[in-house]
Order: sequence, then C-alpha cells, then structure tokens
Amino acid sequence: MSDDDAPAAPDETVLHDLRVTVERIDGRPVCGLAVGDHFDVVRSNEVRLPAGKHFCLYALASVLPLLPAKQRSLPPGDWLEQDSLVACPDPDERLVMRITRTGTSRLRTSDLT
Repeated sequence: MSDDDAPAAPDETVLHDLRVTVERIDGRPVCGLAVGDHFDVVRSNEVRLPAGKHFCLYALASVLPLLPAKQRSLPPGDWLEQDSLVACPDPDERLVMRITRTGTSRLRTSDLT
C-alpha cells in the first residue's frame, strides 16, 4: 500500500490535487488562452499558475464549483467521478477544460476550516 493509499489518521483528510487544462477551443479564442494552458489546485486551496501565464476569470468561474467534489474520492458510479470536462460559459469561444487528479495531499483537519 502506498502512502497515498494509506487510511487517513483521525485528524487527517486526504484530498486529490487537481490540474485544470484547456482541452480544446471550438470557437473564436478571445480570452487569450490556448490548448494546454492550465492551473493547479494543491493542498486543498492553493491555486498555482505557471510563471507568466494567466487564466480567464470566466473560465475559472465555470470550473470552481466542481473542484471541491473532484478533490474527494467518490463512489465509482457517481457521475462526477466519471465526468471531467467543463465548458466555459462564453458561447462564442466554446472553450472546454479537463479536470485531472495529479496526486494527493494529506492535511490535518484541525488546520482547515
């Protein structure tokens, strides 16, 4: 059993670290993002961007509500466990992002709110 698979201690939670990547842009790219652009969410609440990069606020807003659920292990039949694509709300751009799990973070629950 790897360290990531070990059961959580009583005062510990295990969350998935995530990467949100622009998978495709089917319309007119107006926000300055390109296929492959991404940001990471690590240690529960840290958002990290590659140096010198940005991420569109509206694309970010569309994916934010799903991130806390994707950070947790869900039953295999849960739709959110199976789905990983999110669309930006800009109908002209039609930008699609993919959420992938990149690792895990073990955190003390007493340190979280």
